[in-house]
Amino acid sequence: MYVFSFEKLEVWQNARGLILDIYKLTGKFPSNELFGITSQIKRSSSSIATNIAEGTSRNSNKDKAHFLTISYASAMETLNHLIIAKDLNYISDIDYIESREKIEKICNQINSLKKYYLSKE
Repeated sequence: MYVFSFEKLEVWQNARGLILDIYKLTGKFPSNELFGITSQIKRSSSSIATNIAEGTSRNSNKDKAHFLTISYASAMETLNHLIIAKDLNYISDIDYIESREKIEKICNQINSLKKYYLSKE
């Protein structure tokens, strides 16, 4: 089976892991939040990896960097949802800290990859 370039990126692999973590966490959210914060955090976390993958298919490094900017913004949206979920006691302090640390690592990786692409312009 062919492995696409985005699948080889550690940042994409980490973002993919975050999605799985988010899906597990939101399984514990109240059912009345299904179309609220549950849906939003699933979508924003998925968008992190999706934009990394989509960006790698672009021709110019400037375009690739643009999709990484979108990915970073989705990470910030995901973090915001995690903060609200913690405030509402939907997730524990430990789950919040672990998820936040993963997001911080992913954001650092996104920024590094973006700088790399822009340096090649």
